[in-house]
Amino acid sequence: MNETQDRALLSIEGNLARITLNKPARLNAFDQGTIEELHARLTQAARDPAIRCVLLTGTGRAFCAGGDLGAIVAGHPDRPGDGFRALAAVYHQCIIDIRLMPKPVVAVINGPAAGGGFSLALACDLRIMAESAFLQQAYTSSGLCIDGGSSFTLPRLVGLARALEIAMLDPRIPAARALELGLVHRVVPDDQLAGEAAKLAADLAARAVGAIGEVKALLNRSFDTPLERQLEDERQALVRCGDSPEGREGLSAFIEKRAPDFLSHR
Repeated sequence: MNETQDRALLSIEGNLARITLNKPARLNAFDQGTIEELHARLTQAARDPAIRCVLLTGTGRAFCAGGDLGAIVAGHPDRPGDGFRALAAVYHQCIIDIRLMPKPVVAVINGPAAGGGFSLALACDLRIMAESAFLQQAYTSSGLCIDGGSSFTLPRLVGLARALEIAMLDPRIPAARALELGLVHRVVPDDQLAGEAAKLAADLAARAVGAIGEVKALLNRSFDTPLERQLEDERQALVRCGDSPEGREGLSAFIEKRAPDFLSHR
């Protein structure tokens, strides 16, 4: 196991990476230093070919309370916007890193995910949530506009009308409601969250991660790509997958009527 600096921890166990926001006294709210560490940890996970799945979570009783507004105002009392400009420049790169990472990223929502933490969770590919946790966009209640890509992800997950309701009225969304809305994929008892997240990560890591990465990229582009371009992108991705070690193993396993062993064919 390998751990990095205090505010964003990275632990690697075999082919799984766990990135943990680590400011529990501030509900893992991120200041400039924290978000820069998160960016570094995401970059490291993306570049390590041995890592096949990434879990993103928080220390203590929260997933992430978003930006540390107190620190932003204290650092820029006359023009808080300057603090948001600097923070968002790195924070938004983290969102891009997650969306472009050619391997699955799972948000393990162990507690409240609010503001930027809400957006961070929505940027992940899958979300598993503890029963006691909740989601809240929180921005507009503080006189702020949503960021972190949630103006992109939220309407794609729940539709425009529901996204407007969430953004304008800022409801606290408990786990059961989040599941009903499609904001998360699974809700589990609090004491089972770590184990169920590990099982999900192991399942993903054992699959054809190269193919998952291609599918992730295709789906990310699908809302804004004409059909003809999307079909050509699919054709090229299918060729790449078919010629890859994982693809060859999958085809052989299908023909031989056996379970594929993607971990041995990377």
